[in-house]
Amino acid sequence: MQFSLFESSSDNLRLVAGVDEVGRGPLCGDVVTAAVILDPAKPIEGLNDSKKLTEKRREVLFELIQQHALAWCVARASIEEIDRLNILHATMLAMQRAVAGLSVQPHLALIDGNRCPQLPCEAQAVVQGDGLVAEISAASILAKVTRDREMVALDRCYPGYGIAQHKGYPTKLHLQALQRLGVTPSHRKSFGPVRRLLDAKS
Repeated sequence: MQFSLFESSSDNLRLVAGVDEVGRGPLCGDVVTAAVILDPAKPIEGLNDSKKLTEKRREVLFELIQQHALAWCVARASIEEIDRLNILHATMLAMQRAVAGLSVQPHLALIDGNRCPQLPCEAQAVVQGDGLVAEISAASILAKVTRDREMVALDRCYPGYGIAQHKGYPTKLHLQALQRLGVTPSHRKSFGPVRRLLDAKS
């Protein structure tokens, strides 16, 4: 059962941001994060873990969130940052950027998962929060739609890898294409399958 974590006192509303990421596991592309503060006066029906929604429904909710949220921001960490910092630290950096980019700063940030980045506000991790907390669900939808669109564009730049289909994840199709076509500039060189290919050719 999902709930929204707006908190209020007799004086004012305590602003709560949901934060989520998409793209930790893929072999290519940026890791994308989002932070969202929902507006209690403009509830959005149907928010859920983005992976449990159809692509069509995600696209509709993507527009509604941008129109009705009090504040939202999509941020990222680049391929180069992932390779330099490792994927965990790059994800934390991208989450920091998403919260910093909000036009209204929250009092509390709820982070999907079991780790929190260092933030200027209070932060709390929520395991499987993208299916439990509306703010995190909204963040997961913004991040996933943004990254999926980027993977479709990347597929046009590097045809033959099936990126639009698998979104960069290490599927059999993707691994076979890497063997056949080689590593592109969009691939994360620190990730095992990519690193092994590069090592074999060096």
